[in-house]
Amino acid sequence: MVRSKSSWDEDDVRINKSRQFGASNKTRPRTKDRPDYSSAQTATIIEVDRGRVQCLIQAPAGKKIITAMKARELGKKSVVVGDLVSIVGDISGDEGSLARVVTVLPRKNSLTRSIEDHANDERVIVANIDQMAIVIAAANPEPKVGLVDRALVVAYDQGIKPIIIMTKKDLASGDDFLQIYKDLDIPVFKTEKSSDLSTLQNELAGKITVLLGHSGVGKSTLVNNLLASSVNKVTEFGIENGERVTGDVNEVTGRGRHTTSSAIALPLSSSFDGADFGWIIDTPGVRSFGIAHIQAARVISSFPEFSEAIANCQKNCTHNEPGCALNNWPTLTDQHLARLASLRRVLSIG
Repeated sequence: MVRSKSSWDEDDVRINKSRQFGASNKTRPRTKDRPDYSSAQTATIIEVDRGRVQCLIQAPAGKKIITAMKARELGKKSVVVGDLVSIVGDISGDEGSLARVVTVLPRKNSLTRSIEDHANDERVIVANIDQMAIVIAAANPEPKVGLVDRALVVAYDQGIKPIIIMTKKDLASGDDFLQIYKDLDIPVFKTEKSSDLSTLQNELAGKITVLLGHSGVGKSTLVNNLLASSVNKVTEFGIENGERVTGDVNEVTGRGRHTTSSAIALPLSSSFDGADFGWIIDTPGVRSFGIAHIQAARVISSFPEFSEAIANCQKNCTHNEPGCALNNWPTLTDQHLARLASLRRVLSIG
């Protein structure tokens, strides 16, 4: 028989002893006090390795690298390479010292991808970058339109300047492939192992550039060549024996083997305070790059020459349909129409 609440007496009430007699040794009283992080130091994340991160901070004597752990409240996937964070604790940088990341500052942009094209499974790869260098090979493996197009969609969506670096130009010209992107005015650099990279280095100087590409296209070799003048001075950045580890291409599948296991930021100068100081962020080779989380309208709106036209589009226009105002906008020149066609092709493939 179930008794009604009206028939309960004091014997039916379970008493919390810690509340009756005050907090016991096992129960900590609640407090409204919050940690004071007013003296926290701002740092940049340059590497994430499971529970530890490497941070770059500006110290009185110059820049230095420290090791830190993420505060529990931030969660497991809360920080990525490129993040600006607030850190507290031991920031001496001495061996065995450990600071703590307590806050992730707002990101100006981020390079993200969705897994298996599911918009709800979005992964952030890096943050706060100036340029995206899409690295493809002229051959072995063959360049893939799908990866380049998807990377461009993310770049335009986030306001990141895209550039294309084609490696292994000694194996093929790659000109037919690159012709696809001529109307988008994307800077293109063609390299091989013995190339003079001075022009490319000038493009990267003073900027934070993320390298993105399939495994086996030669990203690690490219990184080694770009860092040739400084790798021996920055061994703390995970460079083994003066070089990043390189890989090859599987002859059966035509796919590259992974040689970089996590994103890492590397300095483009032998000195942190060099006049041409810049960073490249090397990322693991990607096998899939979903963009289900990207809105097509936001991508096209990043091109100012189309802003007046898209202002006349209907609500929720995909900008790739018969009723789109861009189809009949009188001020669009032939060059504009060519760029629009390229953008629409990029979006349709994504």
